[in-house]
Amino acid sequence: MITFNTASKTYAKELTTAAHTALAAISFSVSRGETLGLIGANGAGKSTAIKLLMDFIRPDTGSISILGSSPKNPEIRRRIGYLPETANFPSNLTVLDMLRFTGQACNMVRQEICLASEKWLRRLGLWEARKRPLRNYSKGMQQRANFAIALLNEPELLILDEPMSGLDPIGRADILALITELKGEGRTILFCSHILEDVDRLVDRVLVLHQGQKIFEGQPHLLAEQQGCPTFVEGYLHLVQQVTKND
Repeated sequence: MITFNTASKTYAKELTTAAHTALAAISFSVSRGETLGLIGANGAGKSTAIKLLMDFIRPDTGSISILGSSPKNPEIRRRIGYLPETANFPSNLTVLDMLRFTGQACNMVRQEICLASEKWLRRLGLWEARKRPLRNYSKGMQQRANFAIALLNEPELLILDEPMSGLDPIGRADILALITELKGEGRTILFCSHILEDVDRLVDRVLVLHQGQKIFEGQPHLLAEQQGCPTFVEGYLHLVQQVTKND
């Protein structure tokens, strides 16, 4: 479903910043039906990897394949659901407007858009607020609207960047349950989060990035064992502390 083959990306020098390598010859893959957790500190390269997948930027070297094709293939994009870390909605639009635009971009017919919109707005607790301008939504409601937009086209692949952002404990529990349901349906999920307990609970494997390099790939419990720690969270923290000391 996803393959990175020694993909690298360096951002050029700008007026106030030096050139820096965001990803250095990264290789990994995600199989159909698998959930991969992409984790690392701020600046580790996670956002760059997602931008490469979504074709927002292109690799300098190496190659990337998604659903058997190049990320720049527009047909592939219609089979992907993408939830960004932050989304800036036009303040005068409703979630129904956004869903309609998304459905049209995915070549869905009107009836499909209407049925899918109702399904996901009801599931995410937004049906009664469907006609309210998005500017009047709370941050948690906006995040649930993001999920409805990402899921509208019943995507084969979900790319979730900090999916718990802005959610209160009840909302977080609901989204955890939803991701678990999607995982149970066999969806392929790339999941990026700083909430390590959620990563441990949801993913099949983790990919740990540090300063643009891969420092671990495997099942969460194997990271704990490798680091001689009782839990995945402690193992991750120990690994990052060790590599940081060696920088």
